[in-house]
Amino acid sequence: MTGVVTDAQKEPLVGVNVTVKDVPGLGAITDINGKYKIAIEPYQRLIFSYVGFDKVEVLIKEQRVVNVTMKESAASSLDEVVITGTGVQKKLTVTGAITTVNVSDLMHTANGSVVNALAGNVAGVLAMQTSGQPGRNTSEFWIRGISTFGASTSALVLVDGFERDLDDVNIEDIEDFSVLKDASATAIYGSRGANGVVLITTKHGKPGKINIDAKVETSYNTRTITPEFVDGYTYASMMNESRITRNQEPIYQQDELNILRMGLDPDLYPNVDWKDLLLKDGAMTYRANLNMNGGGSTARYFVSLSYLKEDGMYKTDETLRKDYNTNANANTWNYRLNTDIDITKTTLLKVGVSGSLKKYNEPGLSGDVWKSLMYQNPISVPVMYSNGYVPAYGTGERTNPWVLATQTGYKEHWENTIQTNITLEQKLDFITQGLKFIGRFGFDTWNKNNIDRIKWPEQYKAQRFRDENGQIVFDRVTEEQKMKQTSSAEGNRNEIFEAELHYNRGFKEHHVGGILKFNQDSKVFTVGTGEDLKKGIARRHLGLAGRVSYNWNYRYFADFNFGYNGSENFADGHRFGFFPAVSVAWNVAEEPIIKKNFKWMNMFKIRYSFGKVGNDVLKIGNDEYRFPYLYTIGDGTGYTWADYNYSNSYSGKRYTDLASNYATWEIATKHDLGVDLALFNDKFTATVDYFHEQREGIWMERKYLPSIVGLGSNPRANVGKVLSEGFDGNFAYREKINKVDITVRGNITYSKNTILEKDEENNVYPYQMERDYRVNQAKGLIALGLFKDYDDIRNSPRQDFGTVQPGDIKYKDVNGDGVVNDGDKVAIGATTRPNMIYGFGISASWKGLDVNVHFQGAGKTSFFIDGPTVYAFSSGEWGNILADVAGSNRWIEHEISGTMATENPNASYPRLSYGGNNNNYRQSTYWLRNGSYLRLKTLELGYSIPKPLVNKIRFNNIRLFLRGSNLLTFSSFKLWDPELGSSTGTEYPLAKSFTLGLSVNL
Repeated sequence: MTGVVTDAQKEPLVGVNVTVKDVPGLGAITDINGKYKIAIEPYQRLIFSYVGFDKVEVLIKEQRVVNVTMKESAASSLDEVVITGTGVQKKLTVTGAITTVNVSDLMHTANGSVVNALAGNVAGVLAMQTSGQPGRNTSEFWIRGISTFGASTSALVLVDGFERDLDDVNIEDIEDFSVLKDASATAIYGSRGANGVVLITTKHGKPGKINIDAKVETSYNTRTITPEFVDGYTYASMMNESRITRNQEPIYQQDELNILRMGLDPDLYPNVDWKDLLLKDGAMTYRANLNMNGGGSTARYFVSLSYLKEDGMYKTDETLRKDYNTNANANTWNYRLNTDIDITKTTLLKVGVSGSLKKYNEPGLSGDVWKSLMYQNPISVPVMYSNGYVPAYGTGERTNPWVLATQTGYKEHWENTIQTNITLEQKLDFITQGLKFIGRFGFDTWNKNNIDRIKWPEQYKAQRFRDENGQIVFDRVTEEQKMKQTSSAEGNRNEIFEAELHYNRGFKEHHVGGILKFNQDSKVFTVGTGEDLKKGIARRHLGLAGRVSYNWNYRYFADFNFGYNGSENFADGHRFGFFPAVSVAWNVAEEPIIKKNFKWMNMFKIRYSFGKVGNDVLKIGNDEYRFPYLYTIGDGTGYTWADYNYSNSYSGKRYTDLASNYATWEIATKHDLGVDLALFNDKFTATVDYFHEQREGIWMERKYLPSIVGLGSNPRANVGKVLSEGFDGNFAYREKINKVDITVRGNITYSKNTILEKDEENNVYPYQMERDYRVNQAKGLIALGLFKDYDDIRNSPRQDFGTVQPGDIKYKDVNGDGVVNDGDKVAIGATTRPNMIYGFGISASWKGLDVNVHFQGAGKTSFFIDGPTVYAFSSGEWGNILADVAGSNRWIEHEISGTMATENPNASYPRLSYGGNNNNYRQSTYWLRNGSYLRLKTLELGYSIPKPLVNKIRFNNIRLFLRGSNLLTFSSFKLWDPELGSSTGTEYPLAKSFTLGLSVNL
């Protein structure tokens, strides 16, 4: 047989798979001209298949030539499938709240991080990136917000059915991505699904010739916002102002200011721009990915390799480069091999091996670098004294920033993850049609090794004035430490076993399904367990889950799900919990009257779900508690027992931790009401959900029991309660105007929580309780501006925070007792974590050109600003000053001539203080800032070279693209990137990236 395969425009299709139906291993592919050649018996069927096109089947009789025209697949909401916790389902039949993510929308991040791509792309996910440092620049994320203050808030992430770290997944390997949000969707995971579930299916091989995809990217990274500081002359002048306005002597005389301004004595009067000295204008990122897939009808494979290199923003000491690197950089290698083998026509074996290797580097005392860079003022010390001495104002963050970044050695970290899994799928139609068994086993190992090679030079600080001989007097701050090496390691292994029995069958209009699932897992820490026996004991879960589903004529749907789970964290009798969920749906569009009169309505489905899920990870702050039903006994304070003139002390024992025998699950009761829409032949699609969750039995420390109870330590119990509610949704509109394909899309997630119960001390003022307020609610005083004059001070309530003067912050007496103190703190602003994340964008393509624009924003969040850069001269001569403090109006300005001006009670900054001001440096609305922002997250331009040209060099597709990430940020807060959520700005900044890339397929 011979022939030519073309598309609707009569262009030849290269690489079409041509196979003989039901004949394993026999097949061919079309060449560069769309031609094929294959041997076949008469009256067999040829199958033509190609990605993105409808499959064509042709019966061969006696003809020798068959030419085929293939049509592009027309996606339909009725045929769209969703990856759920119970397998692949048609979106039409889903009754739970599930967000299906278009994987191509996630591929526009500069460093390829899946986590960093979630915010503004995935409805139901709230996320924020709190650091831009290579190797540590992934976002925190929460599904539908934070609904507890006592347990883990992290979502469960499953990759090919196995619990994995989302950071270990190469974004190019993802085939399907779903987020399960309500109780009915997550009940199958029992206690592990209380905070939502992320499901990822990686790519698998397809029958046919080897298909190769490659992509390379080069990015230049700058910083979104870099804090700006004053120069040395301005700093010294403002220091004088801070003293003069408080009736103190100035520190710098006019001749000293002139010396500083003209740079005549850089040893005693330096003027160093530490930011310019230490930071490069930008740094490079390199990323490469290669994957291959193919195979025959009995075995398929998918192989993927990727590499990511991220350079840091620090400048380095060129004299040390041949020995070691002190910059903050990271290298990541990912690999994956998925093999599918049809052992028989009814038996499928899937074997997967994946992993990652990470190596990241940082300066020896990296934890203090950004603090020192922000806080070290320009006149404290020079970069180097003229006699060769190394300067330092002090130790820790007060060390010379250049020394911290380049002269303190370096740290190396290696992480190695190996993940193996095997899945067996066996059809059991010989027992009854629609019955299938799935068994999974996974074995993962993770190891991290750290080597710290720390050193620092001998450091000095010059005294303020020279001696009588005009010589500089030096005080030694630190002795030299030769390079000293220390090492540490972490590691764990994880074993997972699951067995599932699936049943799906249709009986005319009736469609029924069922799943019974058994699972168990064991995670044990293999390194660094020390002498604590609990650390060496595996964390184990055991569970049985199930689902029964029914739909009538794809119009009415009902599901019942349950999870029966056990945790090793609870005492006998409390280890197992039963968590049921029910959900129903009605596809209004399938009603006969609707189908007849509203043909433009493809799907209009209303969903409701209700259920309970549990959470067994008990935490207080960052400390996780294991086996809380066990008590511990340690040394007591002892006692003295003696006769006259004798003194005998005896040691005793006491409970260092009380047993919580009845510790049990946090239980979340969840409601969800949702609507799925597909209109106008799927041109417009949308999903909107309202959710309501009440989390009970939140684990917390009981700090306010009366002393008369006689406890030596605070017990812990399940006594907290939080209500969380909100909405999320997304929409997309697709239109073709002439030859231009346009897609407009958007999504939003809003979540608000309220603490209903929390063990706390009673207060006469209800507004000072945490109850009835939000988790992470900002609280402080209400500022009324600045005191105008002494009459204003005398006529205002007394403020118990020290002596105040005109220009100091004036606070509201909330409780009306005539005194302003901590009793007047109230809830102000929003929470320190965003309650709203949204995104919107537009994509268009015309011939070979394509453009993608995406905006992402956050709202309903606020944070306080503080620290030496904001509280000017709060630590005396230590601390830098933001340019905003000098450039904005403050209560009083001191001119060089000594005149005073600008007494403004509404100024942006209060009267300067030297050495601290207890009244002004309090959390209040004066220092509260709105953390909301909107940023141009992605702007990408691409061009695909015409197929006739690339086919001549035996490629299927070649695309060039230029991408910008984090290009613009719109926010009322300008001092540093608001997404960091930092009160001081002393975090490695987020990156603004410009990327040039090339992707090819052959």
